[in-house]
Amino acid sequence: MSKLVVEVVDAYDLMPKDDQGSSSPFVEIEFDGQRQRTQTKHKDLNPSWHESLVFDISQPGDLEYKTIDVTVYNDRKGNHGHHRNFLGRVKISGASVPSSESGSSVQHYPLDKRGLFSNIKGEIALKLYQVCDELPREQVQRAVPASVVAENEETGRFQESQFNETPFQEINGGRFQESQFQETPFREINNVNNFDEEIKVDEKKKKKKKKEPEVRTFHSIGKEPEVRTFHSVGTGTGGPPPAPPPMKEKPPAVEIRADFAKAAAPAASVMHMQMPRQNPDYLLVETRQPVAARLRYRGGDKTLTTYDLVEQMHYLYVNVVKAKDLPVMDMSGSLDPYVEVKLGNYKGQTKHLEKNQNPVWHQIFAFSKERVQSNLLEVVVKDKDFGKDDFVGKIVFDVMEIPLRVPPDSPLAPQWYRLADKKGDKVKGEIMLAVWMGTQADESFPEAWHSDAHNISHSNLANTRSKVYFSPKLYYLRVHVMEAQDLVPHDKGRLPDPYVKVVLGNQIRPTKVIQRTIHPVWDDQLMFVASEPFEDYIIISVDDRIGPGKDEILGRAMIPVREVPQRLETGKPLDPRWFNLLKPSKAEEEGEKKKEKFSSKILLRIFLEAGYHVLDESTHFSSDLQPSSKFLRKQSIGILELGILSAKNLQPMKMKDGKLTDAYCVAKYGNKWVRTRTLLDTLSPRWNEQYTWEVHDPCTVITIGVFDNSHTNGSKDDARDQRIGKVRVRLSTLEIDRVYTHYYPLLVLTPGGLKKSGELQLALRFTCTAWVNMVAQYGRPLLPKMHYVQPIPVMNIDWLRHQAMQIVAARLQRAEPPLRQEVVEYMLDVDYHMWSLRRSKANFNRIMLLLSGVTAICKWFNDICYWRNPITTCLTKTSPTYGCSAFTSGSYTPR
Repeated sequence: MSKLVVEVVDAYDLMPKDDQGSSSPFVEIEFDGQRQRTQTKHKDLNPSWHESLVFDISQPGDLEYKTIDVTVYNDRKGNHGHHRNFLGRVKISGASVPSSESGSSVQHYPLDKRGLFSNIKGEIALKLYQVCDELPREQVQRAVPASVVAENEETGRFQESQFNETPFQEINGGRFQESQFQETPFREINNVNNFDEEIKVDEKKKKKKKKEPEVRTFHSIGKEPEVRTFHSVGTGTGGPPPAPPPMKEKPPAVEIRADFAKAAAPAASVMHMQMPRQNPDYLLVETRQPVAARLRYRGGDKTLTTYDLVEQMHYLYVNVVKAKDLPVMDMSGSLDPYVEVKLGNYKGQTKHLEKNQNPVWHQIFAFSKERVQSNLLEVVVKDKDFGKDDFVGKIVFDVMEIPLRVPPDSPLAPQWYRLADKKGDKVKGEIMLAVWMGTQADESFPEAWHSDAHNISHSNLANTRSKVYFSPKLYYLRVHVMEAQDLVPHDKGRLPDPYVKVVLGNQIRPTKVIQRTIHPVWDDQLMFVASEPFEDYIIISVDDRIGPGKDEILGRAMIPVREVPQRLETGKPLDPRWFNLLKPSKAEEEGEKKKEKFSSKILLRIFLEAGYHVLDESTHFSSDLQPSSKFLRKQSIGILELGILSAKNLQPMKMKDGKLTDAYCVAKYGNKWVRTRTLLDTLSPRWNEQYTWEVHDPCTVITIGVFDNSHTNGSKDDARDQRIGKVRVRLSTLEIDRVYTHYYPLLVLTPGGLKKSGELQLALRFTCTAWVNMVAQYGRPLLPKMHYVQPIPVMNIDWLRHQAMQIVAARLQRAEPPLRQEVVEYMLDVDYHMWSLRRSKANFNRIMLLLSGVTAICKWFNDICYWRNPITTCLTKTSPTYGCSAFTSGSYTPR
């Protein structure tokens, strides 16, 4: 009898059905009156089953006339599907099932709705094929694993299927008993009466008392806290432990470790101290991701060396350039053409150009190879109309014949193609296209319109693309206000109370108010943050304090920042200059064209400090320590490579809108910012993008943040992207040339405490290119020399850092697409130095912990004095120094 094998591989991006934004899916398949189902995957929107279900085919010739119904349900209460929600279904014709396993492949099917008002999304991967006559024993075991559950139509209950040879044991324990059968031919799943003899043998084996597994735990104190657990199972004969049961597929090695970015473990002298237990959800999870760098493909396959820290993803690229000689479709003699690129259920559209028979688009589309559901690629030219759009012509490509382009090859040259009608006959008009297969290393990848964002509008498409940004070059501007001469107050009968106010952009700093005089001397130094290009003006105004909250301007001077000299290092100070103070009315009416014969003057020393590093990040998590001047910067020591792989278990941020999360990542190191593309409506995005930075100092930190994009559906410009969490990795904790692939917990501090909002998978590698320079860094100070020779006052550091953050945020906000201010502020920790009740409590607890030793000694002495512990008091009552006979209320009586 022939068999139909349906292998349920996995599903992707299912609809959440519970209050926690997740689902517990299982798959139920019905064919020719037979119904079977897979096991339930709890709390997983991207489940992976890899289970095969076998059905009998009564008449092999009738298979092409029958239908295979595949339905995905959400198991609400975990009771084998009695309470379930509909997650989608697929109907497959039996005519499309291959006659052998060698001719079959894994196919991805979009989940269909059950009704008009169903809210369904996602897709499922299946592999179908026929098996003729009797199956070999090895194939039966692979095709029907012990986890398959069949429904008994007579009783309405589900029973476990039990097969031969390999014992099955549920890892979590409790639901399934261990079963072991010997060589047994294939039987029908629901018929369990034929297994009586095997069950009796199995019960005798269960009566034998087994020795409990012995667990030995070894703790190693050293560079990195690590716990290793060894399990030894007694066999009763003293021999080696039995081999584990064979597995169908080797799972990836996963090791849960403590944060490798933390300091070293305590020394042996403090081994007996009880270390605080960490929440296991907050620990790193090391994975063995099959990236090219870990599989040692470097220097081998050239296609895998460009992006070797991420999983290679193949895309079908379509570059729609332009068209010419298109026919007129409207009665008015006009044509509003646009191009529709269709591949299976995914399609993308270019902009429509009004009244243009020779349109130019220059639009690139990218279709993920994982979602290719058709062997034909259709490029259709249509005419935009009020009702139904008119068909102009089309081009059809065979996906199997599309060429593969491998960087660093030059881009594929577009070609002219004649348009054809629906029957395939040539019609008027030509279109210029370029079609090729490539990876995410292709230069067209960042600018392409991806299939996972096919439903986004043209105006919002730019907000979903990956980009690279650079922070502006910052300088400290020092203004030394020395003195002024010949100040003329408005009231001639009183002496002025002068002070100077210096303005640079949004930064305003006043000097102190001195005694009344027309020749004041301030000798006050003010510092500001300036950025290239130097387009701003320094506004120096001398004001007279007439009364509380009432000032009058005595004179004003405007100095372009581009004319201010730079000071590289300490030495002879720059010479001061006298500047004329113009009246505000004169400056507004005539400007500086007409110079007055007499004017007040002010003596200033102004220069740019190029020897400092402008602190725009928190000192604890700084990613750049270079001075502003390029002549004083340190030499490069290596390269940092970051692969942003994926994320999982993200929190749904758009539940009110009926969506999940539109996630993207931002990484910052030095003055380089990177932003990944936005993946729409998913809690488990897979970016697989790789970026590189030049490293000048190993004592730096890279920061990666995850955000929810709020500008994918036409939101207003004032909408704010929601923060999900961020990760920091210190470079000094990375071994050279080692590939780190970890799941990092995304932690967010909320008023209710620390919460985990998901996990981010990263791949990191630090490569040293100059060992001499790297070793020399450890003999140099952390900051440039100017910070130690002429330190900045502590009162000014936080204010200058805040101004630097505002300048960086404002500059990146003006990019296209903008890196928004809330993102930059979260990455730079703008509010890190603000007062916090939680931080104050934590600092108080640290102080009390530091003084706990002194407190314990005082309490111990007080207990002795008041006889709280009589034995201790009696042992200490005789003192050779004082000759005490007894303590009474803290006093003693001499002998």
